[in-house]
Amino acid sequence: MPVQVRIPTPLRKLTGGAESVSANGATIAAIVQDLESHHPGLKERICDSAGKVRRFVNVYVNGDDIRFLNSLETSVKDGDEISIVPAIAGGSAGLRLDSAIRRSARDVIERGRSRLG
Repeated sequence: MPVQVRIPTPLRKLTGGAESVSANGATIAAIVQDLESHHPGLKERICDSAGKVRRFVNVYVNGDDIRFLNSLETSVKDGDEISIVPAIAGGSAGLRLDSAIRRSARDVIERGRSRLG
């Protein structure tokens, strides 16, 4: 079952510059594995050595954070949109965030708010 996965700018070098790629799987874990098979190196940037989503990476399914669902075992279905969004932290004057990452994060947040009503 194909789903669309939005790729943040820093990881696009692994997808040949594509901002969105298709992936197959019934769970986020299966999607991550499929991404890795087609775009080597993505899994290690999304998951830590224990296989869990890294603390500084947020993964959303249709705007919902998987940490509040079933984490990597969150089910996905045909047509779902998955967004990988690096966590945004403040406090460093030297830190410059890419505008595409900010825009992507803002889109995900707005979609989540609109669902909450």
